[in-house]
Amino acid sequence: MSMSLNETVRKRRTPAWAAILAAVAATTLVAGCAPKPDRLSTGAVPDDYRARHPIVLAEGETTLDVPVSSGDTQISLATRDLIRGFASNYHNTASGVVQVMLPEGAPNSHAVQRIRRDIRAALTSGGVPANRIVEMRYQAQSNGDAAPVRLSYTAIKASAGPCGEWPEDLAMRTEQNQNYYNFGCATQSNLAAQVANPTDLLGPRVMSPVDAEQRNLVINNYRTRSALN
Repeated sequence: MSMSLNETVRKRRTPAWAAILAAVAATTLVAGCAPKPDRLSTGAVPDDYRARHPIVLAEGETTLDVPVSSGDTQISLATRDLIRGFASNYHNTASGVVQVMLPEGAPNSHAVQRIRRDIRAALTSGGVPANRIVEMRYQAQSNGDAAPVRLSYTAIKASAGPCGEWPEDLAMRTEQNQNYYNFGCATQSNLAAQVANPTDLLGPRVMSPVDAEQRNLVINNYRTRSALN
């Protein structure tokens, strides 16, 4: 029995289309078994700003410029409190020397010589040992400006950064769903500046001893309330 040309072509194409449909069905089945991405997961951002801008502990200088006018005969109460605060920070964070840099050649150089003892007294009353105070001199400009007395010491400080660097195009980071390079740098820098004791970033401190008197008071109060109930 003879077949038409259209029936012959249809029969020859049937196996090829069947293979294609089978491949598509298999691909769909495998795709359905794959885990679906969690849209709420922060793992979509692969980089961590804490690793990109780590807080490090390094040696740094802490300074304080004490203003002195040419007519001063002693430091004011506000200046004395400022120096004592500087000395208190030194007492808590450092143990080296405190440099007192006195200006020379400035219009207020004579006033500086009159109040240098007051500055030393304020430092010692704030907790700086007298044998750790070192006086130095620097050449100031004689242009009519009052040169300050600079106090400085070196201690371990926490820092992060530098911030404000843009090594890559922001459009590339946005396309890849990644945060840009400078992201988080300001937060890390502010956290490093706010830490009172930089060594707290290395590990916890030792626990303080138990206050026996306070503990007995709390236990007695608990027993009294339990008896009343």
